[in-house]
Amino acid sequence: QVQLVESGGGLVQAGGSLRLSCAASGRTFTSYAMGWFRQAPGKEREFVSGITWGSGSTDYADSVKGRFTISRDNAKNTVYLQMNSLKPEDTAVYYCASRGYFSGTAVSAPDYDYWGQGTQVTVSS
Repeated sequence: QVQLVESGGGLVQAGGSLRLSCAASGRTFTSYAMGWFRQAPGKEREFVSGITWGSGSTDYADSVKGRFTISRDNAKNTVYLQMNSLKPEDTAVYYCASRGYFSGTAVSAPDYDYWGQGTQVTVSS
């Protein structure tokens, strides 16, 4: 019903930058907010950042606050994650996800209805 496609991942040296994109299609009118999550090998999936389509209200994990910036282009149905000052511990598969109206909190993965396929981000030391 809502299709999500991530892009922009790759290999970057520590201290470098990447910008991830997530393009939404299908029944996008059912989406209230978007989130970015990441999962490293052997670790649980964790919340990175989120944004609402309407007000643009944002949330960030403490580990990325001040380094990452989430934004959205409503006309393009696309959200972005600008990642600066990257660290090796940022290495993970990054997923975007869509959350519907009255569907819980931004940081809770089970509250999201649709997920993209993920894009690999690797930060070398």
